[in-house]
Amino acid sequence: MLKILIPTMMLLPLTWLANPKWLWTYFVVNSSIIAMISLTWLNLPFEFSNFTNTLMSVDSVSSPLLVLTCWLLPLMTLASQEHLKNSPFPRQRTYLIMLTLLQMSLIIAFSSTELIMFYIAFETTLIPTLIIITRWGNQVERLNAGTYFLFYTLAGSLPLLVALLVLQNSIGSLSLALFSVMEPMMPQNYTTKILWLACLLAFMVKMPLYGAHLWLPKAHVEAPVAGSMILAAVLLKLGGYGIIRITTILVPMTKEMSYPFMVLALWGVVMTSLICMRQTDLKSLIAYSSVSHMGLVIAAIMIQTPWSVTGAVILMISHGLISSALFCLANMNYERTHSRTLLLVRGAQATLPLMATWWLVTNLSNMALPPSMNLWGELTIMVSLFNWSPWTILITGTGTLITASYTLYMFLMTQRGPTPSHLNPMNPSYTREHFLMTMHLAPMLLLILKPALISGMFS
Repeated sequence: MLKILIPTMMLLPLTWLANPKWLWTYFVVNSSIIAMISLTWLNLPFEFSNFTNTLMSVDSVSSPLLVLTCWLLPLMTLASQEHLKNSPFPRQRTYLIMLTLLQMSLIIAFSSTELIMFYIAFETTLIPTLIIITRWGNQVERLNAGTYFLFYTLAGSLPLLVALLVLQNSIGSLSLALFSVMEPMMPQNYTTKILWLACLLAFMVKMPLYGAHLWLPKAHVEAPVAGSMILAAVLLKLGGYGIIRITTILVPMTKEMSYPFMVLALWGVVMTSLICMRQTDLKSLIAYSSVSHMGLVIAAIMIQTPWSVTGAVILMISHGLISSALFCLANMNYERTHSRTLLLVRGAQATLPLMATWWLVTNLSNMALPPSMNLWGELTIMVSLFNWSPWTILITGTGTLITASYTLYMFLMTQRGPTPSHLNPMNPSYTREHFLMTMHLAPMLLLILKPALISGMFS
């Protein structure tokens, strides 16, 4: 664990002391080395009960999420270079320090075996994300978006803290290793039901569940490209990871208490997909599509079957890579056209044909076409939901159809049609951008050859 955490910490003095001319090069190279070393986590034969450390450990659910976190740091840095190239050097340095602090807190959150330590790391991710959104966002509304993000998350997290303190008081420990081998001790009464609700509320807001999702489109639209990437790819998954971990403690309650959440999650899949159909803002469309995909993940985790949790983990990883790639592409468009309005950025294929190929591959993966990992995750979730209740196939099937519609709408609006005259003097695409897209999509296409690497606890 420390072989990743300590090099990540060493990025802080590196950023502080590096020569301004070589800062971005050093940072990308070192974070890429960390990302490559983190791949060894995918091959560890860990079972959750055999912890090697009392505070931090990796198992088959947290290892794919940890690798995704480390993989994205060099990609976020590459994506942000154009955005920050004219900023004063101290601001560039502060930006990279924020990204490093965010990665450190995420690594601690995904690998902690004590629930209080997980809670502290979970809350710590708020601070760098908030600073990135409010300091480096593009528009005037970024402060408003930061306020939404902060208060939604805090309002959800406070009941979780109280619930954890009550659990500590009644059981005497908050160790996940202990919970994994212990018989469920929750009596079926109203106090426990409130406790269950308090535990899950923070993660439902973070995912976000439909109804508690209003902060997400605001935060995404106002955040700089790295903020959008880390939000969509990793911070939403922190909610899913938390639900997987916390429901092992609250097993008897989950069966009867999960129905309202299931209904909201599945209804959210259809509703947010329909909202995507009428979006005019490119980043807002991608943000709402994240809510739709996360609705499937919440529904899968709530039914607590081996297949559904496997599907949830696979979809979290594949959605992390694809939504991050979509935000990169949206940012590349924005850097050239200075607009996110779909009507104003049409016909880009004529001027940037290779970029249109990246758009096509990413959009096809987003609508779960084979051979993408999204298909594998969505199919597994749909089968497990169908086994739970055959009626769910109506909602998941409708959601899939509308997802295909808005994804094609996004592709056709941005790439096809006559190029407007105001887009003719457009910069060509750079090698950096093609490399960035390759590093997003290559893992997607390679993982389909061996999905067991990211299929979670029940592979």
